[in-house]
Amino acid sequence: MTNATTNNAANQQRNVENAARSKNPLESFPDVFTYKSPKEAEDGASYSLYCRAKGDMDSKTLKWAFKLAEKNVSPFYKQLSMGWQPKVKQNDLMKGWARYLVAVDKSKTPVAYAMFRFDMDYGHPVLYCYEMQIEPSAQRQGLGKHMMLALERCAKHWKMDKIVLTVLKNNDNARAFFKTIGYVLDDSSPDILEKADYEILSKPVND
Repeated sequence: MTNATTNNAANQQRNVENAARSKNPLESFPDVFTYKSPKEAEDGASYSLYCRAKGDMDSKTLKWAFKLAEKNVSPFYKQLSMGWQPKVKQNDLMKGWARYLVAVDKSKTPVAYAMFRFDMDYGHPVLYCYEMQIEPSAQRQGLGKHMMLALERCAKHWKMDKIVLTVLKNNDNARAFFKTIGYVLDDSSPDILEKADYEILSKPVND
């Protein structure tokens, strides 16, 4: 390994650590914390967003996050051999390193969240989005796209190479959504011979 390669790896690791230490990694983009649907919804749907570390989240919101994941994706897991494993999902959402980007409506009721972390992944500094869930009432208003664009800006700001996420192969709507906003099959995604029930998608942010 050359000195240049070693230095580059050290810089990448430092970027991940700096991002992970930030109390609010999105604070440089205050405009992302408000969103108004371009559609003429009956209530003129507008949302406020906040970003917090798992340790700063209140327990009520964390319970809601799990219930929303259960409502949205358990039917897809139940179709697969792995089945729906609520304790595994609950543990995943409660990781100490987790960051949450949460959207709330006018009454301060949470309606969507993305759970993510900064990490090294196959030699790349990445923002890994582990979960993106939206209440049915807030879907198809552009909110999910807004939140993913916010994470992309965040990833670029902290000098990550890309955003990475995992999606179930039988969740056609989720796969279509991510591919519509520019996510493609990542090199680390299981190949066809592995017969995995999921695929790994990514989008470069350092262009």
